[in-house]
Amino acid sequence: MNIRIYQVDAFTDELYRGNPAAVCFPHESADPNWMQAVAAEMNLAETAFLWQRADGTYDLRWFTPKMEVDLCGHATLASAHTLWECGDLSRTEPAQFHTRSGLLTARPIDQDWIELDFPSLPPQPVEPPTGLIEAVNAKPLYVGEAAQNHLIELESAQAVRALEPDFDLLGKHNLSVIATGVSDDPEFDFISRYFAVPFGINEDPATGSTHCTLGPYWQSRLHKNEFVAYQASARGGVVKVRVEDDRTLIAGQAVTVLRGELTEPALATLT
Repeated sequence: MNIRIYQVDAFTDELYRGNPAAVCFPHESADPNWMQAVAAEMNLAETAFLWQRADGTYDLRWFTPKMEVDLCGHATLASAHTLWECGDLSRTEPAQFHTRSGLLTARPIDQDWIELDFPSLPPQPVEPPTGLIEAVNAKPLYVGEAAQNHLIELESAQAVRALEPDFDLLGKHNLSVIATGVSDDPEFDFISRYFAVPFGINEDPATGSTHCTLGPYWQSRLHKNEFVAYQASARGGVVKVRVEDDRTLIAGQAVTVLRGELTEPALATLT
């Protein structure tokens, strides 16, 4: 039996926008070396691998072309979208995923939006680490750290859009950076960009997990807990964010770009 694989654009309702992710369905727990090889072959920001447990929930793991990661929003969104679109789950059922970041839940909401229930990762203020200011060539209003990312707020949305980081310098100092600013478009509350060089991604097009940090940060700055955000990459992405206690609810849309199969021998050769 061949292995189903899909490519889905997440955080968009248009083809070839948002952030592409591969969603792969091995028949059971797969060898990590094989999963890493498939992710490198797909060469997308993330490839998700999921297989069903006896209770109807799913195990879910995420790989960049370079490494396995602990949390990925857009590939989780793509996974839930695929489960409902392909009939693996009824559209009235939530999708529950067992991950390295605990149990994560996705549920369908109005107008084809999907809401992800993720942990909040609020930033803590820090001094700029070595190489950060030089690499982004900007003067942040704020520098914070959360998980494996540094968050910087810049003076304007235009300053965020204008960033041209030195990716070699970010890589040298092992820095992944979320840049954000207040939106100059009344449709959005804030904008962001994400430079994830240590994970093998110079700029991620649209990122769910960074909003686990952006949501709590802008909650403290704007004194509200619901936002519509725009990730200002070349492809762009729209993210709805709601902060509730120690959880951040992230919503987006998704569209399927292609459907295919991996051959079974490819799995066997790396186990």
